[in-house]
Amino acid sequence: MLQCGAKNVNPLERFVSSLPVAAVLPELLAALDGASQVLLSAPTGAGKSTWLPLQLLAHPGINGKIILLEPRRLAARNVAQRLAELLNEKPGDTVGYRMRAQNCVGPNTRLEVVTEGVLTRMIQRDPELSGVGLVILDEFHERSLQADWHWRCYSMCNKVCVMTLNC
Repeated sequence: MLQCGAKNVNPLERFVSSLPVAAVLPELLAALDGASQVLLSAPTGAGKSTWLPLQLLAHPGINGKIILLEPRRLAARNVAQRLAELLNEKPGDTVGYRMRAQNCVGPNTRLEVVTEGVLTRMIQRDPELSGVGLVILDEFHERSLQADWHWRCYSMCNKVCVMTLNC
């Protein structure tokens, strides 16, 4: 498990953020290259939901789409909108979201923010989640039967990154 706190990061480096997760990015990428499951524990505001998914999107070791599970619909839409904004795009371009009765993805979407129900249906239709290189389970400390089921189903044969608060 990787833990991050408020470490100082060089703000002059082009792709380095002052967010706490920036300090563990190299370790996280190495862990994802060597293992199918990675647990990241960091405080609120550390960049787990916003900065980190964009760094993972740029990582050449992740082949395929990235699915970011947000347990609540409002959070899913807001996170997707923020990620798209950070890329100077609109939701549906590189970053999109899907939830019940709302679909904002396009042909070039590589990072999808989804709710638990959507991910459940995706796994039911395609248990291997073909074309998906990484599933990120955000807010995993908000335990639910569905979140545990998603972790178990996907982590058996694919890469999964679980993100939670420091406990």
